[in-house]
Amino acid sequence: MDNPLNEYPRPQLKRDNYILLNGRWDLAISKSDDINVTFDKTIIVPYCVESYLSGINQTLNDDEYLIYHKKIDLSKIIIKDKIILHFGAVDCHCKVYINKQLVIENNNGYLPFEVDIKPYVKENDNEIIVVVKDNLDTNYPYGKQSKKRGNVWYTPVSGIWQSVWLESVSFDYIENLTIKPDIDNNNVRIIVHSSADEITLSINENKKTIYSETKNIFIFDIKIDNMHLWSPEDPFLYDLEIKTKNDVVKSYFAMRKFSTNEKYFLLNNKPYFINGLLDQGYFPDGIYTPASYQAYQDDILTMKKLGYNCLRKHIKIEPAIYYYYCDIYGMLVFQDMVNSGTYSFFIDTALPNIGLKQFALSFKNFSSIQKENFKKAVEGAINLLYNYPCVVYYTIFNEGWGQHEADHYYHLIKEFDDSRIVDSTSGWFKETDSDVESLHIYIRNIKINNTKSYRPIILSEFGGYSYQIKDHVFSKNQYGYKKYRDLDSLNNAIYKLYTTQIIPNIKKGLAGCIYTQVSDVEDEINGLLTYDREILKVDISKMNEIKKLIEKEFYHD
Repeated sequence: MDNPLNEYPRPQLKRDNYILLNGRWDLAISKSDDINVTFDKTIIVPYCVESYLSGINQTLNDDEYLIYHKKIDLSKIIIKDKIILHFGAVDCHCKVYINKQLVIENNNGYLPFEVDIKPYVKENDNEIIVVVKDNLDTNYPYGKQSKKRGNVWYTPVSGIWQSVWLESVSFDYIENLTIKPDIDNNNVRIIVHSSADEITLSINENKKTIYSETKNIFIFDIKIDNMHLWSPEDPFLYDLEIKTKNDVVKSYFAMRKFSTNEKYFLLNNKPYFINGLLDQGYFPDGIYTPASYQAYQDDILTMKKLGYNCLRKHIKIEPAIYYYYCDIYGMLVFQDMVNSGTYSFFIDTALPNIGLKQFALSFKNFSSIQKENFKKAVEGAINLLYNYPCVVYYTIFNEGWGQHEADHYYHLIKEFDDSRIVDSTSGWFKETDSDVESLHIYIRNIKINNTKSYRPIILSEFGGYSYQIKDHVFSKNQYGYKKYRDLDSLNNAIYKLYTTQIIPNIKKGLAGCIYTQVSDVEDEINGLLTYDREILKVDISKMNEIKKLIEKEFYHD
């Protein structure tokens, strides 16, 4: 594992002049954040300290700090005006030192951050120290991590869990892009964020240049003749190259539109049924981080082979390269925001399921720091994912976890990005403003009636049928909504669920559904794949028969 995850980590803003810092780092686990410590361990970055792949496989106590150390050899890159140090994600409270000088602090465990370290480096013998504290403070986004893991709560993740890299850039470098496709007007607007004097932007279609222009105003409104639209069935991407005098980046975009009317989801202005799966993004050896990026590709392509067109990324934000694979392979992504706040089974689950939703809401109380951190997290997630064609839908709150001012966040997101569908309250704590009616139904029979709704109805969680396969499990514990004794029984039950409850509700107004889930996760054994991804529990031909029946019912006219 000297060179793990060695692909360039940010495919939408790709450069050649970089150093990937994944691999062996020195580590100390300390009761103090003092950086003058003895580094007596070695950790493999970017795997969290709790994971097997990190080489540590140890749970962090609340009063302990992770202190990482690595020497960096800057001779491996061409040094320009800035040296940008990038972290994909570090969970959670993080301080970064260059040559023992503090250069940046970060407090979100799911979003990338960067800093120019050029003022702090020397000609030789440079070092990075990263100090991390992670006590699962619920004032910050934490997802489904728990120190008391079990059932639907999972092993915590601490420290660096996404790629770390350096790139040296000029003062006129391309800092970011904002890409806004408009298929209704055969147009794409590309905004280049840079302090350069002029920029040349080129678009290639099937390796043939269809547009190239040099401008000193960095808003490009480009007419795309004979548009090749992106869809899960035909995930076509246009290649981009952007140049300043001293910088070059490569990127891509797609011409696609995702919208709604009163009844349907619309992909490229045509009704489109969402046949999706819940995807937690957990792996047994690396927890949040797979052993290789091939694992992402395998999950996406296996689910496509089963007939699915959408993954609901559940309460986790993945590395940028995950969304790139969804873009190139054609998998829609419904992206959850990562929740903060405490969870109560009584308030968040029991009361709503016996019809006392408003009564349960009266128990909720949130601190100002939690609200501010969540707001920053929402804005950061939108900024991170804005240009990915696959991301078509945001879920703000799931089943009441951390839920506050949902209507406010709906309008906040729409202000930042009106091109995505916003599901304000997935589950049962419905407020007023949302683009969809979002239901979770696991135990009751599924009954849909769109005559009472003025927006599409999506079953954003259902199923959860379980079967435990010996020697392919995380623990002896078994969690699932319905358990089956063998694979035939499981397959027959899933087929019956779709054919007797999902498909009949399509003509009653069901616009999409998200089955739980892609894989087993620790105690949860309700995946279509085992946690180790070695066994696919469902029959491919039977699942594709379900897909054909769904399409026949939905697209019959």
